[in-house]
Amino acid sequence: MKQGKPIITIAILVFAAAMAIYFGYYTLNSFHEPYQYAQVYSYTAYDSAMAEGLVVRQARVLPAQSGILEITRAEGEKVGTGQQIALIYRDSQAQASQFQIEELQMEIELLENAIQGGDVESAARLDEDVLQAVVALRSSYTQGDYSQLRDQVMHVKSSVLKRGYTYGEGLTSADLTSRLQALNSQLAVLTRQSARATTRVIAPEPGVFSGLVDGYESQLTPESVTQLTPSALQSLIDNPAGEDSTSLGKLITSDTWYFAANLPQEAADRLKEGDRAVLRFSGELNRDVEMQVDRVGATEGEVTLVVFSCNRYLTLTTLLRHQTAELIFESWEGLRIPKEALRLVDFVQEADDNSSAPPVTVTKTGVYAFVNGRSEFREVSVVHEGSDYYVVRPIGRKILRNGDYIITEGTGLQDGLLIAG
Repeated sequence: MKQGKPIITIAILVFAAAMAIYFGYYTLNSFHEPYQYAQVYSYTAYDSAMAEGLVVRQARVLPAQSGILEITRAEGEKVGTGQQIALIYRDSQAQASQFQIEELQMEIELLENAIQGGDVESAARLDEDVLQAVVALRSSYTQGDYSQLRDQVMHVKSSVLKRGYTYGEGLTSADLTSRLQALNSQLAVLTRQSARATTRVIAPEPGVFSGLVDGYESQLTPESVTQLTPSALQSLIDNPAGEDSTSLGKLITSDTWYFAANLPQEAADRLKEGDRAVLRFSGELNRDVEMQVDRVGATEGEVTLVVFSCNRYLTLTTLLRHQTAELIFESWEGLRIPKEALRLVDFVQEADDNSSAPPVTVTKTGVYAFVNGRSEFREVSVVHEGSDYYVVRPIGRKILRNGDYIITEGTGLQDGLLIAG
């Protein structure tokens, strides 16, 4: 037993020495690899600056009323003067009565169409309508999206009723007429009862409805934003007012919205009032927006306040307030390559067949691509320089493409050189 221990120790030492030799050779070989490669990919470089600020809109806050509130407008929906925005129910019974009234109105409309003949639809078409209504309702439930739940439930009921009235068994014209009279009587009674227990909230002026009242409405207006300083804006960002629970929503009453932002002074100095600028928003808006530079305001330290305005995408901004956007001055599209891959190569250019002029040497800018085991020169033009890369565009007959491999390190490179078997 004692003699076996030295043998095991020697075996372990031999194995460790072999592994050390292997990894040493691998590391040494990697340092002496004659060629290094990189993959080319499509890239867009930007000359830009970050802007942090607040979205500003002209808004009218709608005060809340006592009772059970039911908003009847979707977020970002346009409404006209006098159009209904919400219903206020005195109690749950009034709310149930209103839902029953809507069902009766729908059923009456379908009955009237059936009695008059309406448009003739096949049973297959009506069955498909029922199926699609149920599928849409189930899809919203699965995704947790209840914004259209009420309308979708009504659509399912409407489709089922229409199918029943159009192709129901044993239903005569007299039956339908009798049913219609009974429903109209029931509707009249419910309407009289509900009128005393339900209040309609209507729009006092045209606008875009939003259910979010965040407290900035009175602090930030298109008029007051022109008086802001960078520090005042930052204070508003750092100290949000909080949602207003005493309101049922608001109406955005102008077509133009604003973005008041703090910018580095160097970036703000490149802007002039009246110019157009592109800002890249993320989050809910998630797009590049062309805006007008309304005001280049005060500078404090190295920060300048700038106000931008836009009359597009208003309905998409109703929930936006604190935003960080990228102000884009210029962009360059092309292929991104490492700086060490770019080379200046001299080529001898022969004269035309009908010319006796001697050959001339032409210097071209390009890279060596690795193609089928050979290095092939691909001419490019540089459109932008980054810290450790270039953005280039291919030129010439042999085109550099997205996904190509290029040689970043290597000696003795030339067009057509065999570098792999």
